[in-house]
Amino acid sequence: MGTAERREAPEDGGAVRLMARRSGRAPDRDIPARGRGKDVEGAPRPSPYQPLWVEEPARRRRMPDPVRTAAVRAVLIISVTLIQAVVAFLCTMAGSWLAFPMVISSVASTVVATWGAVDVWVTRQVWNQRNGVVSEPSSTARSLRRERRVARRQERATLREQERIRRRGGAGQLSHP
Repeated sequence: MGTAERREAPEDGGAVRLMARRSGRAPDRDIPARGRGKDVEGAPRPSPYQPLWVEEPARRRRMPDPVRTAAVRAVLIISVTLIQAVVAFLCTMAGSWLAFPMVISSVASTVVATWGAVDVWVTRQVWNQRNGVVSEPSSTARSLRRERRVARRQERATLREQERIRRRGGAGQLSHP
């Protein structure tokens, strides 16, 4: 909203400031909102604060960090490969000496890009296997967790038994070290 408009309707600016104070957000003064302006009698209409967007909950969970890192790496490699392919095509059309080296590097880059895509898939599979997949009853990670849990229980039972023997003063042992 320009300076002339502010001078013309000072009540409107006051209402916006009051609403900004209430909502805790600064309004966008340069974007006209629906309902602003003057009604039929010429009096300014109050307009409720309308956010630019509404936050919605995510439909899917966020990718794990190693998988996201591999995906970003793959996207960067693939984009460089596509740029190389376009440059190789343009050099070929122009008859430049750079066409042959660019075609060779594009072929090599395609191999690397394929590796990057496979890396994302493998990283995702490894993460799922190590951290468990809730929907699969035969998950390898679940059985590993179960084995670790049993081992921890046995270790705690052994420690409790040794503490109990120590409290008795060694009674119940065949020999003392």
